[in-house]
Amino acid sequence: MMTKEWMAQISNPEQWKTWFNMVPQPAGNPIAGILQDAGASIKPEAIEQLKNAYVAKLTGLWADFMAGKTPELKDRRFAAPAWHASPLSAFNAAAYLLNAEFLSAMADAVEATPHQKQKISFAVQQIVDAMSPANFLATNPDAQQTLIETKGESLAKGLSNMLADMGKGRISQSDESAFEVGRNVATTPGTVVFENALFQLIQYTPSTPTVHQRPLLMVPPCINKFYILDLQPENSLVRYAVEQGNTVFLMSWRNPDMSMQHLTWDDYVEQGVIEAIKVTQDISGQDKLNMFGFCVGGTIVSTALAVLKARGENPAASLTLLTTFLDFCDTGALDVFIDEPQVALREQTLAKGGLMSGRDLGSTFSSLRPNDLVWNYVQSNYLKGKEPPAFDLLYWNGDGTGLPGPMFCWYLRNTYLENSLKVPGKLTVAGEKVDLSSIDAPAFIYGSREDHIVPWGAAYASTALLNPKKPKANRFILGASGHIAGVINPASKKKRSYWSNDAGKGARAAKAKPLTAEQWMEGATEHAGSWWPEWAAFLAEHGGAQVKAPGKPGNKRHAAIEPAPGRYVKVRAD
Repeated sequence: MMTKEWMAQISNPEQWKTWFNMVPQPAGNPIAGILQDAGASIKPEAIEQLKNAYVAKLTGLWADFMAGKTPELKDRRFAAPAWHASPLSAFNAAAYLLNAEFLSAMADAVEATPHQKQKISFAVQQIVDAMSPANFLATNPDAQQTLIETKGESLAKGLSNMLADMGKGRISQSDESAFEVGRNVATTPGTVVFENALFQLIQYTPSTPTVHQRPLLMVPPCINKFYILDLQPENSLVRYAVEQGNTVFLMSWRNPDMSMQHLTWDDYVEQGVIEAIKVTQDISGQDKLNMFGFCVGGTIVSTALAVLKARGENPAASLTLLTTFLDFCDTGALDVFIDEPQVALREQTLAKGGLMSGRDLGSTFSSLRPNDLVWNYVQSNYLKGKEPPAFDLLYWNGDGTGLPGPMFCWYLRNTYLENSLKVPGKLTVAGEKVDLSSIDAPAFIYGSREDHIVPWGAAYASTALLNPKKPKANRFILGASGHIAGVINPASKKKRSYWSNDAGKGARAAKAKPLTAEQWMEGATEHAGSWWPEWAAFLAEHGGAQVKAPGKPGNKRHAAIEPAPGRYVKVRAD
């Protein structure tokens, strides 16, 4: 039952302010952009046509309702039997879907630039998704049925869940009590052998008697925790790489606090990746390393290798890029947040210091898929009083990180907004002109077919930037699914599929004009299962001779500091 204390909490305006902050409010809210786009308009004849179509459909829907005919509801939000058992609820859901269709059509009919239309459509969709009758107890018959069946316990539990999330400042997507970093996620055995103010370097314990001579240095995205690559033993890419006979080093980025508020992109390159390369070379005794970057980690790795090449150094025996932007030609769903006014606004507040909070970053990404990442949990956790299930990937998704303001602003302007990184010599990083085409290393480039963060065509565009004089040195693999699920596809599960195209191999192909992404796909072959073995073969090809596995981590200059996964990854944002 509800207590007086509960009632006091839920009637407190500050609590509700906290709640609204938990709902996605992305950077540079596009709703404000609608007001700025006052010059946009819809032709009167288009409005009249849409109105007539809407009235006709609404009239038909009302006639069916009066005749006792239950409308067909194909939207999965209304799949529960309770929606179909109540004619009024079914009518409400159908009317909502009709209104949503009309609003979306109105947004499509706006005469504006493509980017303005994208912002308007995004803002309209946010409103449409938020106003679904499934999101409110008064209009959700499924939640009402649960309320009756539990004799009010679902409401009490739902309020408790909501108050707990208010305290955390975010919506729970997983049973967070089921996981602990270092206990049942991020458990691959290893040792922290180096740390500075920006990252810890983990050296993983070999699991084979011999290893490839050249180590693998993995650079995860600094916008997330590294353990997406090391969730649990059965879906850990790190563990898989170790089991394939690689000596694996991995950077664990520090979750920044105010002591790091002035760090820049140059710092992440120089004090981050370049420092990790030097330490890995020193410990392994190898000049050449297999380099790896995931998402923005791949962008930083590639920048670092170009900087080192400008200094006359070439430490990469190979380069692996997973769902990585080098050419920001198509920024996918995130493009709605990228224009001059929005980037300038961030620069005004963060370019000279400060932190881009993990909460803001998380809200931005959640807003790209609000029904899956927000409203689904509002309905389940709050309206029905259910506990979210234990899911390692969603636990990781809620364990966000922040970014130093200057670094974040540089990244936004020079890559997403101006797409300057791909232009040889246009950018200066760590005192050197950056030319990605100078990186002299065969590249394994991976994209995910349904990726809404890094569209696979943009990932494929890296093949034109790297090794332009030796295109057959690049290998592109396309995996099924999205940005994360496509990457974390263990070989042992034999799930999904991937595509390859070997038309780029051979002397004749080396002289041919490079394939476009569409041409590549037309000639690609689909394979069942995971792409991981393809990557393992690539690493083995460039890993050098087999040598005895290291007996202990580090060396005299870089002694063991603490067991993996280390302290840095356990620090939570905000």
